[in-house]
Amino acid sequence: LVTKPGVLGEICVKGTCLALGYVNAKEVTDKVFTQNPLNKWYPELIYRTGDLAMYDERMDLVFSSRKDFQIKHMGHRIELGEIEACANAITNVESAIALFDNKKDKIHMCYVSKQLDDIALLEALKDKLQRYMIPNVLHKLDQMPLTLSGKADRVKCKEMFIK
Repeated sequence: LVTKPGVLGEICVKGTCLALGYVNAKEVTDKVFTQNPLNKWYPELIYRTGDLAMYDERMDLVFSSRKDFQIKHMGHRIELGEIEACANAITNVESAIALFDNKKDKIHMCYVSKQLDDIALLEALKDKLQRYMIPNVLHKLDQMPLTLSGKADRVKCKEMFIK
């Protein structure tokens, strides 16, 4: 709940059509449906989406990444989505996702590119990212595994590469 430009915050929604919670899942409901902290006068539920965003200088809301993709690595808070956005903006990268191995404290990147190899991708990322954000392990794939909804299958990639 941030109303100033340049400050990252979580997107929350409210309204008359807002659900009352998840069926038979009190713990999940209590985690994401909460009292609106801007309203101290009467009960008003808001839904915490898990999406992070900030207002730009024109007060347009700009999506950053998912809250659950935020990690702490080498003493820094890092948005895996920021790493992905940089990788996906590199010419000849068809698709890239960043994953984090909590046990080994390593950032992994799975990517698809017909023209780039690991060294070329790392060099391109060094121009775009802070040193502590550079992936530690790269996995070049012929094809990105996809979920039924067509998104990159992070669970499958983690199963394949993070033990």
